[in-house]
Amino acid sequence: MKHYESDTGGRGFSLVELVAVVAVVVSVGAVLGPSVGSMRSQMRGVSSEGNLAAIGQVGGMYAVDSDDRIFSFTWQAGGIYTNLSNGKQFQPSSDQTAASYQVRDILYRATGRLEGESRILWSHTRLMHRRFSHLVLVDYLGGSVTDPMWVDPMDANQLSWQLHPLEYLEPDNSVPYGNGYPNKAGYDEALGWEPQNFTQLWPFASSYQVVPHAWLQDFGDQYRPVDETPHLFSATGFDVQLGERRHTEVRFPSAKVWMFEEFDREQAGSPYFAYDHAEPAKLMFDGSINTMASGLSQSSVSPVDYLNGDKFVWEQKYVPLDTFPVPLGGLGDQTLLSQRFRWTLGGLSGVNYPQALSRGR
Repeated sequence: MKHYESDTGGRGFSLVELVAVVAVVVSVGAVLGPSVGSMRSQMRGVSSEGNLAAIGQVGGMYAVDSDDRIFSFTWQAGGIYTNLSNGKQFQPSSDQTAASYQVRDILYRATGRLEGESRILWSHTRLMHRRFSHLVLVDYLGGSVTDPMWVDPMDANQLSWQLHPLEYLEPDNSVPYGNGYPNKAGYDEALGWEPQNFTQLWPFASSYQVVPHAWLQDFGDQYRPVDETPHLFSATGFDVQLGERRHTEVRFPSAKVWMFEEFDREQAGSPYFAYDHAEPAKLMFDGSINTMASGLSQSSVSPVDYLNGDKFVWEQKYVPLDTFPVPLGGLGDQTLLSQRFRWTLGGLSGVNYPQALSRGR
């Protein structure tokens, strides 16, 4: 029988023994395979938590240099700004419009795309604060608008869009609604997802969202959630004041969510954050990371409906953008979900996780 010599020069394994060892290794691998997969997901989850912790640190630095302000867009209605592409001055008429101009300005300087087919277009029909507030921190740091820090490591779509920022120009692309509305019913049918001035922005979005009251006042004219889609908010008036919130307005920093993963991609099915069993990573205002289940947090409240006495708990169904995870009950699922820490009773002075209060004492 032929023998295989070991590296130490001692007795090697016979072929029969080698086959037996391989069989044992394969058997152990089959048993440990799911555990290894689980460990991989856990490690990716830790990476996502690390991203949020780093973002919290940068947000703290920004506050120190910005009179305690919570990072948000700083261009405002009535201000006079200069268009980098043509040198002309403009004066936005609302804070939403001003933020759209500021996004374009940041991307102009970060990408150099000022002209031609791929030039950065102005996208004034969308509220920039939910998916793009982090660009203020990118600008503050002088960093890259496609730094992986802004993306959940398991968000394959967003990572792909980052690597291929001009994919939206291709006739067959994976950008949300880049090829028109999906044929299947059950996807988000709100208007305005298809124009290039919005599809161009997806490579610069973040997997982590800022809670509305970090950039929206607690009272007065408001943005509010809408029944038809969780991806858009509606305004009660044209002159809604945006930005200008300060960390000192947060009464319970350890119990108040600042930023969160929109999807818990570490769980099977990548559940939308509002499902009770979802455990998305959340950055709290004290800089800690919270991974408690969404169902343990306080119920959500629409600021407008609550003040009008119409509805105490705000619930709505989850409908996906194409390329986004489908509802756990399949497309068209009508299950109503509390939006939890996205919309908090009392705004910045409210509490999302009472259980965390002891940590802030």
